[in-house]
Amino acid sequence: MQTVEVALTARSYPIYIGEQLLARGDLLARHLPQKRAAVITDTTVAPLYLDVVTRALTAADIAVTPIVLPAGETHKNSETLNAVFDALILNRCERKTALIALGGGVIGDLAGFAAATYLRGVPFIQIPTTLLAQVDSSVGGKTAINHPRGKNMIGAFYQPLAVIADTGSLNTLPAREVSAGLAEVIKYGVIGDVPFFDWLDDNIESLVARDAAPLAYAVRQSCANKAKVVVADEREEHGDRALLNLGHTFGHAIETGLGHGAWLHGEAVAAGMVIAARVSQAMGLLNEVDVTRIIKLLTRAGLPVVAPDFGLARYLELMGIDKKVESGKIRFILLRAIGSAFLTAAVPAHALKTALAASVSHG
Repeated sequence: MQTVEVALTARSYPIYIGEQLLARGDLLARHLPQKRAAVITDTTVAPLYLDVVTRALTAADIAVTPIVLPAGETHKNSETLNAVFDALILNRCERKTALIALGGGVIGDLAGFAAATYLRGVPFIQIPTTLLAQVDSSVGGKTAINHPRGKNMIGAFYQPLAVIADTGSLNTLPAREVSAGLAEVIKYGVIGDVPFFDWLDDNIESLVARDAAPLAYAVRQSCANKAKVVVADEREEHGDRALLNLGHTFGHAIETGLGHGAWLHGEAVAAGMVIAARVSQAMGLLNEVDVTRIIKLLTRAGLPVVAPDFGLARYLELMGIDKKVESGKIRFILLRAIGSAFLTAAVPAHALKTALAASVSHG
C-alpha cells in the first residue's frame, strides 16, 4: 500500500492506494468518528463490493446502513439526492455517522454532496472503484449533482476524511470505463508533468491492458499531481486548480448537449482536450507536433478524439453556463506546450471556429 497526503492543515487526509484494500475494515475504522456508517453505492457496484465492505466494517465492530441507488449519470440529480436524505433520516443517521461513497464518480459526487448538506455536514469517506474516480473525482473535495441545464451546477467543496483506492477493483471495469479514466490520467501529464506524459507515451498499452504495476504507478502519480494543485488552490480561487479542467469546458458542453450519460465523462474530456489543443494551435501557441502527440496518445488509450458537431453557436451557448465563466466571459484552459497549461478568457472567435471545424464529426 502507498499513501499520498492531501496536506490541507487541519483538514489533511490520506489517499491509500493498493490492492485488497476494500477488505481492510481496520483502515476504514481508524477514520470513523462513530461505530456506525452509511455505505452509499449503486446497482452496478453493490453486487461486486458491498458485501466485502460490509463484512470488513462489521468485523471492525462498525454497524452498516447500506443505501443502494440506481446506476448512471442520468441519476446524478436532486431526485436521487433526496432518496439518500430519506434513507439517512429513516435510519436516524446522526452528525457523527459517516457516509462512505463506494463506487465511481457519480456516487462519489452525489454522496459527497449529501455529506456536505445532511445535518449541515457529516463525515465522509471515498472508496472509488473506477479509474476515473481514483485518479480524479474522489480527490479534492468537489461534490455535486447535475442540473438539466448543466453538469455539476449544484454542489459544494467538501473534503473527505480519507480516500481508499483499491486498484484491484479496476479489474472488474468494462474496457470503456478504463479508457475513460485514462483521459484524466493523460490530462495530468498534458497540463504540467512532462516526464509523466513521456512515461504514459511509453506505457499506455500496459495501462489499457491493466497491468498491475504500471496501473498502480499511474494512479499514485495522478493523485500526487492533483493533491499538489488542490493544496495550492483548494476552492479554485487563484486559477491553479482551474488548470485541472483542461478539456472540461468543451467536455461538459458535449455531455450536456448529447444528454447526460450518452458519453462517459472521460470520453467527453478527451474530445474536449483535442479541441482545446487545436484552439491553442489556432492562436499560434501550440505546435503541430504537440497537438499530434496528444491526439495519438488519446487514440491509443481508446478514447474519442472527434467531437459531435453542435455548431459554434450551440457550443458557446452550452459553455456559457460553465462554472468557470467569470464576469460573463468564458474562461478556457489552453496550452503553450505539453506540460504548460494556462487559463484565459482572451480567445478570439476565429480560433474557436477553426478548432471546432477541425475537431468535430461532419458525418
